[in-house]
Order: sequence, then C-alpha cells, then structure tokens
Amino acid sequence: MVIGAGVPADQLVMIRSAVSALLAGLVLAVTNPKAFKVSLKELPMLLAFGVIGLALMQWAYSNAVSILPVGIALLFEYTAIIIVPVAARILFKEKTTRTFWYGVALVIGGLLVVSQIWAGGLNPTGVFFAFLAAALLAFYFLMGQHSGLTRDPMSTMFYTMLIASIFWFIMNFGKAESFELAKNVSLTGNLSGIHAPLWLPLLWLTVMGSFAPMAMGFIALKLTTAAKVSITQTAEPIFAFIFGWLWLGQSMSWLQGIGGLLVVGGILLAQRSKG
Repeated sequence: MVIGAGVPADQLVMIRSAVSALLAGLVLAVTNPKAFKVSLKELPMLLAFGVIGLALMQWAYSNAVSILPVGIALLFEYTAIIIVPVAARILFKEKTTRTFWYGVALVIGGLLVVSQIWAGGLNPTGVFFAFLAAALLAFYFLMGQHSGLTRDPMSTMFYTMLIASIFWFIMNFGKAESFELAKNVSLTGNLSGIHAPLWLPLLWLTVMGSFAPMAMGFIALKLTTAAKVSITQTAEPIFAFIFGWLWLGQSMSWLQGIGGLLVVGGILLAQRSKG
C-alpha cells in the first residue's frame, strides 16, 4: 500500500532500517548504554551482517515478490531452513536430530501446498532472486546467532540496521524521489473506504513491521539456535494468507488449509527436537 502510494521500494527499505536503528538506539540508551561500545575486531562482522544479512536480503526479496506471487516467493525464500542447519553443522559443528528433519520435511511440504506452486509457470529471474533471498536469509540467521555470542541483541540490531540504512542511503544518493507524507491514501481491499495520511501506515510499517519483529528475532537468536528460529519464522506465509483474507478479501482453499496445518505441525515437531 505504501509503495503504491508513491514511496519507492529502495527508499522504503532505507526508511525502515533507519527508524529501526533509531528506536533500537533509544532502547539501548535507556536500558544498557554501555553496549554501544564496539571493538575494531567486531566491525567486519557488523558490516557483513548489516549489508549482506539485512540490506541485500531485503533487496533480493523485494525483487522476488515484484516478479513472483508472494506465496511462491516465500516458499523459495524459506528453503533457508534447510541451508541453515547444514551450514551450522559445517561451520559450527551443531548437531540436528532426525526429529528436526522430519519437521523440516513437513514445513516444506506444507509450503508447497499453501503456495500451490503447480498452478502456473515460474519466471526464472524471479526464482533466481527468491533463491538469492534464501541464501542471504540463511546468512542472516547464522550471523544473528553468532553475533549473539558476543553482543546483546539490541546493540547488534542497532549497529546492523544503522549500517543497512547507510548502505541504502549511499545506493539511493542522487536518485531519491519525493513523496507527500500528508497525502491521504486508501487502505485498499476490505478497508478501501478508509483513508489515512501516508505517514500513518508508514509509521506502522517501520515500527510494527520492522523494528518490533526484528527485535524479537534478534532476542530469539540469543535464546535458541538459528535453525529453530528459521523454521519457526516459516509460519509467515500462513499469517500472510490470514491477513490477506481479513484485509484484502482473499480466500484460502481447503487444500491450502491442510498445507497450513502441515506447516504448523512441522514447526512444532522441529521445536520439540533437541538439535
């Protein structure tokens, strides 16, 4: 809705990153100001996390959903749940149980059913960007877990979001487009009769759609493994269908409902594993 109102995707990513960095910085200043301290040896990790794990991952996903249906793009992106445990086993010697892999199989099968990938042809360019997003998402999960060993979640989020926003500021330098924050826009779908100034949905998107979930994700990576965090977040397509039904009037077939149950069942099964 915000992009349709005239906010370019690249600038939107920059704004979301900048607001998230600002809010994380404010929280950090109140709760743990000592955590702002950064050593020189941490800079390469933070730079890699901010640019590769956040800025480029969001860019790849944005390109994927601009070409492919959102559900199918999510299906490919969440193959990251397979990349993460394999990479963690190779890089960090983490073990995964057979139960965990049963959960992964259920999630992948459920996402196949929910997305109904067999319903139409796929654009090769879109598939490329979706798989690129999957690889970058796996990098994000692993970097989040690794950085959590030495830094607290909020300071990690502050610096990586700051780096991501600076990256996009440089990339957008000289080509930024203007837009009116006070312009009234329709909420579309079942809420098309309701209008609000552009700054209101933009504020919601940056705070509740970026800062809040990212903060919870960083905290989760501090408390458990990247493999478990990644497979739990595959519930995202299910929530997308729910909000699509409530807000946009989109419907879900009984077969997609079964797929959703498979996804949830796979997540619960994987969470029960000790790997």
